[in-house]
Amino acid sequence: MSSSSPAPAAPVAARVVRCPACGGAARYAVENPYRPFCSARCKGVDFVAWADEHYRVAAAPDLGEDADEPPVR
Repeated sequence: MSSSSPAPAAPVAARVVRCPACGGAARYAVENPYRPFCSARCKGVDFVAWADEHYRVAAAPDLGEDADEPPVR
C-alpha cells in the first residue's frame, strides 16, 4: 500500500469584479480584506449609506392587521 497524498490544487486566479461603491476594479480574493469593495474607503462609504437608510430591503405589504394586538388563536 502506498500512502499517496492528493496533489496540491493549482492556484486559482482571483476574479476581478466591479466595486459596488465606486465602480472600479476590485480583486475578489481572500487576500482582499475589503471584498467585494476595492478599498477600506469604499467599504466605509457603503456602510454609511446603509446606516443612513439609503438602501431599503423590500418587505411584504402590511395586511391591515394591528401590530399592537396579539394574534387570534
